[in-house]
Amino acid sequence: MSADGTARTISVLVVEDDPVAADAHALYVGRIAGFSVAGVAHSRSEAVRVLERTRVDLLLLDLYLPDGHGLGLVRSLRAAGHGADVIAVTSARDLAIVREGVSLGVVQYVLKPFTFATLRDRLGRYAEFRAAAGEASGQEEVDRALATLRAPEGGALPKGLSGPTLEAVTRTLRNTPGGLTAAEAGAAVGISRITARRYLEHLVTQDRAVRSPQYGQIGRPELQYRWVRER
Repeated sequence: MSADGTARTISVLVVEDDPVAADAHALYVGRIAGFSVAGVAHSRSEAVRVLERTRVDLLLLDLYLPDGHGLGLVRSLRAAGHGADVIAVTSARDLAIVREGVSLGVVQYVLKPFTFATLRDRLGRYAEFRAAAGEASGQEEVDRALATLRAPEGGALPKGLSGPTLEAVTRTLRNTPGGLTAAEAGAAVGISRITARRYLEHLVTQDRAVRSPQYGQIGRPELQYRWVRER
C-alpha cells in the first residue's frame, strides 16, 4: 500500500543480456496489471546501478550474464541487506543451481523460452503470495500461502494427457522450425495422429504453439503446428 492507502504496483527490474529478450520480457511485464517496469539491465553491474537509485520489489533475472552469474548478484544483494524478491529466468535445468537459488531467496524459476501466458501466471501467483498479510491461523494456512507460488502440476493437464508425452511432443515441435502436422508429430513421437493432435491443440491453448492450414494435395487442408518463438 502507498501512503494514501491505495495499492501500489510491484516494481520489476528486468535483467537480461539479450536485448531482444529483454525488450520482450519488459513488454510482457508492462502488460500485466499490478506490475510496472522499474528498468532494464543487460549486465550484473548495470543491474546494481539501477538498484542503487530505483525502488525495485522484484528482479526478473537471467542467470547467465556477461559479467557474472545471476546468483552471484543475488548473493551480493542479500549481503548488502537488499530484500528484493527474485524470479530466475533461465534455460539451465541444473537442479543444483535451483537449490542454491532457493537458499538465496529465489521465489520462482521460469524456463526459457516462455510465453506471455506463462509469465502472467507466475507473476499473478507472486502477487497473490505478496498480498497475503496478517498472522496465519495454522499450518494449513501457511501451506496454502506457499502453494500460491507453485505452478499447477499434473492435475492442470486435460484428462487423458500425460506429462512425459507432452514433453516429447513439445520437444519435437520446438526442434522443427518449419512446423509439423499431427501425423508427422505422431510418427516422430510414436503415438497416433489423433493423440498427437490433442497434445498439439493443448499447446495452442497455452499460447505455446500456433496452427495454420497447410494446402497441398486435393482434399481437406491439414493443420500445421509451429512452436511460438520468444520475441
